[in-house]
Amino acid sequence: MATAKKHVPIVKKHRKLFNRHQSDTYKCVDRSWRKPKGIDNRVRRRFKGQAVMPSIGFGSNKKTRHLMPSGHKAFLVHNSRDVDLLLMHNKTYAAEISHAVSSRKRVEIIAKAKALGVKVTNPKARVTTES
Repeated sequence: MATAKKHVPIVKKHRKLFNRHQSDTYKCVDRSWRKPKGIDNRVRRRFKGQAVMPSIGFGSNKKTRHLMPSGHKAFLVHNSRDVDLLLMHNKTYAAEISHAVSSRKRVEIIAKAKALGVKVTNPKARVTTES
């Protein structure tokens, strides 16, 4: 398994999710972010003590965007042929086995990845048996 390329430290400027205003108060208001549009809205007017709205300043560094803590980017793999694509890019990308892949195919994918030196992010999913 290849280690990732060197990169600048990954800095997350805002780890918490941006929740929609009053989603904690009303069950019918979903948690997913929507920009407040009301004329008197405290969040939109950025009053002290209110929720923070997402803005461009919270964006990640372009060099470390989409990187996992290991330093790889995730690449979704559906079959063992997809692992061949990562042969020359094993320092940049790591294989992530898709949800719909059966346990028999998972074993083949993991064996191929090990032979090619490709990191698999979820190698134990649906492969290990209860004992």
